[in-house]
Amino acid sequence: MAGTPQYIRNLNENLIMDALITQGTMSRADISRQTGLSKPTVSLAVEHLIDRNLVREMGPADNAQGRKATLIRFNETAYYVCGIDIGATRIRIALSDLNGEIIAYRTYPMVVQGAYERAEATMLELLRSHMNELLDENHLNWDQIQCIGFGIPGVVLPDSGRINRIVDPLAGLEEAFSLESLSGAFPCEVILENDVNLAALGEYRSGAAAGYPLFVFFSIGTGTGAGIMVHGQLLRGLGGLTGEIAEMLVDDGRRLEEVLSADGLMQLAKDYLDQHVVADDLHRHLTPEKLFEAARSGEVEALDILQQYSQKIASALRQISVVLAPDLIVLGGGVGGNGDVLLPLLRQIISEQFPVQPQLICSKLGEQAVVTGAVQVAIQQTMLNLQQEAME
Repeated sequence: MAGTPQYIRNLNENLIMDALITQGTMSRADISRQTGLSKPTVSLAVEHLIDRNLVREMGPADNAQGRKATLIRFNETAYYVCGIDIGATRIRIALSDLNGEIIAYRTYPMVVQGAYERAEATMLELLRSHMNELLDENHLNWDQIQCIGFGIPGVVLPDSGRINRIVDPLAGLEEAFSLESLSGAFPCEVILENDVNLAALGEYRSGAAAGYPLFVFFSIGTGTGAGIMVHGQLLRGLGGLTGEIAEMLVDDGRRLEEVLSADGLMQLAKDYLDQHVVADDLHRHLTPEKLFEAARSGEVEALDILQQYSQKIASALRQISVVLAPDLIVLGGGVGGNGDVLLPLLRQIISEQFPVQPQLICSKLGEQAVVTGAVQVAIQQTMLNLQQEAME
């Protein structure tokens, strides 16, 4: 097929699409100058792209004089994609156009009930129900959804799409969240990726890490993990295990996740409070949220606990820094996202103790980091599919 008129025409259409996505609204003459294609070639290709609903005419340009050219732009609403963050306590869903503009965002509680055999079916039904609801609210149907990107708090095996390990609250649901199960539950293409990897991608594309050649997204919440990007590419490693810092061992032989997770923070707080005489309001029904609020209010005990906790975070950051020497480390997750409290403590430790001192900042995207990355991989796959369709 290579070299045939149809093949060349399809190459031209993809070239024009790339130009419109990069440059925005353009006239046919602008496209010709940008791509080097002749004006008749551009006109023919644009008409075919209009027929495919991938570009649209926007009316005449605002010329000062002479004949006004008709402007063309990429049709970002030709199709839509979704990003879904399957978290230990929340399900987050984002609906996006093909420019990555999130047009709807919803959060739902994660509910795991009953025997695992039933829980698997229930979970898939629940996800499908949430998606149907979101589409109905936005007057869309499944024919308009090209791809869904899923983020999962576990290790996704690159070759099979199976889940090798998953955060404890979701243990037993590995099969339900496998690529095969999710693909069978939804009538569109599905991509499955580790959630922290997607958060790193989201921060790189439209968040705190935009433009950084080497950075680490360090997530601390129910679980602990890292996403590592080098020149815009995720590092995956053997079995997709790059960034599984939860498995690092600390001095007493415990896994890092046991120490830094939300449960680890609460155990540290409990041990501290058991050894000190502390006001009842801090001791009673303590949660990470209450602990950080107490620190913001200046309560000495809360600040002491988080100072100790920051030393433990810093130990992990030091190991990462001396091995990778990243330009930037981005903190995120339900615990790590409390940058107003943690960053001053950690930056002081870094400045005093680290031989390699990367910049340390907090996630810009917050709880939407994972769904933003999921949307990006779904868009990338959709655009690839549209290009391949043109070549067939």
